[in-house]
Amino acid sequence: MLLLSVSPARATAKDARQKVAMPPMMQEHMLNNMRDHLRALQEIQAALAKKNFDNAADIAEQRIGMSSLDTHGAAHMAPYMPKPMRDIGTQMHRAASRFSRTAQEAAVKADMAPVLDDFSTLQRQCVACHDSYRLR
Repeated sequence: MLLLSVSPARATAKDARQKVAMPPMMQEHMLNNMRDHLRALQEIQAALAKKNFDNAADIAEQRIGMSSLDTHGAAHMAPYMPKPMRDIGTQMHRAASRFSRTAQEAAVKADMAPVLDDFSTLQRQCVACHDSYRLR
């Protein structure tokens, strides 16, 4: 098993991300949501590797897409987030739903390029938020 570590230069660099204050219970809830999003991204990638486009689409929509907002308690989390952070989150959920539709189409067309492009767009939203904000 390969273990990665943070480079010493990165570990000592000042963290310039904006800290978002939340009650501890909300922080844990958000961190759990983000860990589930990360697991979903891995499951999507595994499904894509097997060309199981319908499964990838279902995971994206149910776990990250617009259909997941109630499950993740997005309405309860939003008041604690700065507007730009909320906007990134909304774009992430929309990108997941777009990816889901593209993956469903790929099941018929067998064209990976649009699927990979939309998957990249989805991940870009995650990176944008994690590059800009932190909870702890």
